[in-house]
Amino acid sequence: MLKPLFDLTGKTVVVTGGSRGLGLQIAEAVCEYGGNVVLVARHREALEAAAKQLRSAAGGAGASGREGASGRVEIVAADLGDPAVAANVIDQAAGCFGGIDVLVNNAGRSWASPAETYPLARWEQVMTINSTLPFLLAREVGQRYFIPRRTGKILNISSLGGLRGNRPDLGMNVLAYNASKSALIGLTRALAGEWGQFNINVNALCPGFFPTQLAATAIDAFKDKLLPTIPLGRFGGGEDLKGAALLLISEAGRHITGQCIVVDGGAAAV
Repeated sequence: MLKPLFDLTGKTVVVTGGSRGLGLQIAEAVCEYGGNVVLVARHREALEAAAKQLRSAAGGAGASGREGASGRVEIVAADLGDPAVAANVIDQAAGCFGGIDVLVNNAGRSWASPAETYPLARWEQVMTINSTLPFLLAREVGQRYFIPRRTGKILNISSLGGLRGNRPDLGMNVLAYNASKSALIGLTRALAGEWGQFNINVNALCPGFFPTQLAATAIDAFKDKLLPTIPLGRFGGGEDLKGAALLLISEAGRHITGQCIVVDGGAAAV
């Protein structure tokens, strides 16, 4: 009787950065298992295209082929680089389906520059969207929905880069990205400790190299050097984050909190 533990029917899942990449992949998993999805990103046109794709895949019995697995999709367009939008994003998202059960903090950005000349403005931009906004969105959804109901789940999408630095031979120089993703892991653990008393699960995923728009340039430039460091011999694919995400946002993961699961083909292990 494990299948019901993964079922998201009737649950509302908010996914930031949901119009593409890992956010869209997670949204696909939610829809396949019957959940309602609210996609949040900056560009309305991209959101509408992603929503259309999800609705098409979920038609009939759903992309998984399970009867009833056809979650609904709505969108909220917002600039997540602006901390002032957090409360409004949660208000709009909650209004789509009458509440929020899961928050997935996936939106992110990066900027490359040597540490000694890293611009403060770029540092602040990266830190804001990668760590400050996840805190603000968690705070808003927590105080308004999760804590009063004594239930809820938060999934933060960190990175392998949040667990370690970068190889000097790659010249990636994404200091703020590493620092912000590390901060997101710290937020995950601290928040899990504080909110466990309210039956709120807070976890993180740390993906390795997936060919998203954010990572595509690095993968193209350093493919020959990166692949030999991955025991499974490949980069992350379009289905590779779904299982781990589904575990942590469903009742299957109800006794997991404060954890960071690395999904990187084994790169962190060697």
